[in-house]
Amino acid sequence: MKQPTETTVNSPFPTWSRVAAFLCAAALGSTAAAFADWPHFRGDAGLTGVGAPLDGNLQPLWRFEAADAIESTAAIVDGRVYVASLDGKLHALSLADGESLWTYEAGEEIKSSPSVRSGAVFFGDEAGVFHAVDAATGKARWTFQTDAGIISSANFVGDRVLFGSYDNFLYALDASDGKLAWKLETDNYVHASPGVAGGFTYFAGCDGLFRQVRLDDGVEAASVQLDGYVAGSAALLGDRAFVGTFENTVLGIDTENHEIIWRYRHSDRDFPFYSSPAVTENEVIIGGRDKLVHAIDAKTGEGRWTFTTRARIDSSPVISGDRVYIASKDGDVLGLDLETGEAEWRFDTGSSITASPAIADDRLVIGTLDGVVYAFGAQEAGQ
Repeated sequence: MKQPTETTVNSPFPTWSRVAAFLCAAALGSTAAAFADWPHFRGDAGLTGVGAPLDGNLQPLWRFEAADAIESTAAIVDGRVYVASLDGKLHALSLADGESLWTYEAGEEIKSSPSVRSGAVFFGDEAGVFHAVDAATGKARWTFQTDAGIISSANFVGDRVLFGSYDNFLYALDASDGKLAWKLETDNYVHASPGVAGGFTYFAGCDGLFRQVRLDDGVEAASVQLDGYVAGSAALLGDRAFVGTFENTVLGIDTENHEIIWRYRHSDRDFPFYSSPAVTENEVIIGGRDKLVHAIDAKTGEGRWTFTTRARIDSSPVISGDRVYIASKDGDVLGLDLETGEAEWRFDTGSSITASPAIADDRLVIGTLDGVVYAFGAQEAGQ
């Protein structure tokens, strides 16, 4: 087995072109039509965190005030925003104007990001209950009880919904009725969301293992030792996976040969990565608790640039055309140039932010820890 490369960075390396970024985005199908919705955390089955391009001059279009903090990421489907708050409420809002359409009460804190499929919204709560709620009416369809809290956000394959729990299991349920299809036990909490690709689900757990699991029966096919606690979700692209660890590294993993091919570590700042990366064929973008946004070469693990914020970053970035959008605990929502890392757009919410941007239908939606949901987009004529 070849040894992975390890790189460090303390200066920017803006060496690739926007043309390559756009070509990569086209290859991934990242057009406005392809990203009309943002159905779950990280946007697609592979958790790549790539969304449609937005108008560069974003303006706040509306805000909605929930009664408690928002830690999770919104879902956007069919002109509706689904967002959860720590008072145990799931809100359905109009994407056009932020009007409240309905509210569902789970009764316990919700840190799991909502996921939407086939007219239902799926999420877990701190009591370990996994909920399926009718997207049109806000009425409960079914619930499933696990043995500990759920922060992992749901992903889908066929008629099944996948998620992890702090009871150390990864679950696959029938999405129509909540019946258990299979569950896989791990050696610690499953905090991250599972990615789906090529007949397998992949996820990194708090036990420090990156697992490849067969979707049909839940049998583990392979695993890779990551030598560190992992909270973020791994992004999948082709035969590669990318994830940050609490051992202050970002890893590039070969999912066919089941080995780490590179390790990235900043030369000066040694802090954990809680954020989940956004990836294309050329770049990996991730936020760090070192207050930096890091851009890394996806093939080599070499650093390209960093951007410094005023507080740690737990929010996960979204690549949108030639920009990357991310938020930090200083309250800023940022739009950075994908090539250089320079700030091109900034909005100060005045509140700490843990949630990640959701981008769909020419809108960026994000919630804050003071319980406010913001929607940004191009200002329409006459407004």
